[in-house]
Amino acid sequence: MFAIIGATGKVGYATSSALREADMPVRAVIRNESNSGLLRAIGCEIAVANLHDSEALANAISGAETVQVIIPPSPQADDGAKHMRTTIESIMFALEKARPKRVLAISDYGAHIDYDIGMPTMCRSLEARISQINGHKVILRSAEHMQNWARSIPRAMETGILKSFPVPTDMPLPMVSALDVGQIAARLLLQSVDDTALEVVHVEGPRRYSVDDVAAALSELSGREISVEVAPRSQWKAGLEVTMSASLAELLTKANEALNQGGLIDVDPSSGEVIYGTTDLLQGLRPLLTSK
Repeated sequence: MFAIIGATGKVGYATSSALREADMPVRAVIRNESNSGLLRAIGCEIAVANLHDSEALANAISGAETVQVIIPPSPQADDGAKHMRTTIESIMFALEKARPKRVLAISDYGAHIDYDIGMPTMCRSLEARISQINGHKVILRSAEHMQNWARSIPRAMETGILKSFPVPTDMPLPMVSALDVGQIAARLLLQSVDDTALEVVHVEGPRRYSVDDVAAALSELSGREISVEVAPRSQWKAGLEVTMSASLAELLTKANEALNQGGLIDVDPSSGEVIYGTTDLLQGLRPLLTSK
């Protein structure tokens, strides 16, 4: 049995789908029964548990040989970092009680950095806790998801300007489709279990893309010319707070500062295995425009 925590998310659903296509039994762990339709349709068993209810979560993953975990940020949490740390501890309680043979944790590029760089540091905390449990551990560090550009697209379509935090705007950045992350996770989960291994794997798209590339792709997809304008550092947090809490905006602000230092939010040089997805930038962004 493969238990997928957060199975309604883009990564979790992609993993669940790939495992079901391989005829594997999947238990989708979700927060609301009302969101189970697509997962039931592909043949998943459904378990309902809030990520902060550690006992319910332990029951939901009980008996599963393999568990995939992800720590989703809460856009409206008063304290985003505290919310994510509480989620990590709840999941760890459940894993320690259920004792699966293998755990795969979705992490971030930059999680190897040992000082606070915002969101990747939250994933570093997850990695540290996962490394302490028994069994086979797989850390899958993901580049920035192409789907995260959804936050910027409405304004870009309205104004014809894509605001950029990265500088320079032609700097190649690791990006990946969430679909590829989930499918690659499933591929790793279908490999044999090693009772003592700790693996660190990175995943990014077929090539790196700049903010200029994103603007060009949006122009091609929308038929409207989209140009890039660097957002002043003083405007970052306020711009992010349009769609999220101040605390989460702070985590992302720190991450973008680290990104602009170059080489921090990237592949860990001491754990260099990289798997490349197949979804290019046009394919990754197209659904974001058609859904608007």
